[in-house]
Amino acid sequence: MTKPRGAAPMTDATRAASAAPDAADEPAPQDLKPSLEAVLMVVDEPATEEHLAKVLGRPRRAVAEALRELADEYTRDGRGFELRLIAGGWRYYTRPAYASAVEAFVLDGQQARLTQAALETLAVVAYRQPVTRSRVSAVRGVNCDGVMRTLLQRGLVAEAGTEPETGAILYVTTHYFLERMGLRGLDELPELAPFLPEADQVEGESQEGVPSFDVDQEDDTGDSPTDH
Repeated sequence: MTKPRGAAPMTDATRAASAAPDAADEPAPQDLKPSLEAVLMVVDEPATEEHLAKVLGRPRRAVAEALRELADEYTRDGRGFELRLIAGGWRYYTRPAYASAVEAFVLDGQQARLTQAALETLAVVAYRQPVTRSRVSAVRGVNCDGVMRTLLQRGLVAEAGTEPETGAILYVTTHYFLERMGLRGLDELPELAPFLPEADQVEGESQEGVPSFDVDQEDDTGDSPTDH
């Protein structure tokens, strides 16, 4: 049997090239650092190396090395922010040397009035603290991530540990909140009943279709007892 004219003979090199996976199917190594930067820009709490490796589909060792290289690069370049390993995870922080600039920006923002959404979110935190961000969203019926970040930046709420069952961050109001409200303590918050007589009903309706946050609470069938 003769070979077709013009067909190049198969060599070891061509066989290896044909058997090798397409390089376009695998992310380029140089994309790891930009990918890490993009993810870390949007995290709300320190991200572990294991989680980042899983999300980006890279080996943990490669992710760890890239994170440390990024941290060194930011320090060497004198950036206004730094990448720190805190509480077992990585997150961006502003450098202490530029605290005055950050303080001026935050204080300037505090002069603006809070939006209605911010006031509602702050009220939920004040009356339900310590409370997770997801529970605040469930009570209000809308996502409140952006509003919570605003309240954190203005110093009206602060992180206060994590919820044992879920590990979610808990939020409480601050002394600055009391100062702005003219209160000596949380016990001076006005009672809700005179202002929101149907508050329990409103909260119940807002959580319809939302999984219960109480792990000990049994599933509600929706049937209510009636008198016979």
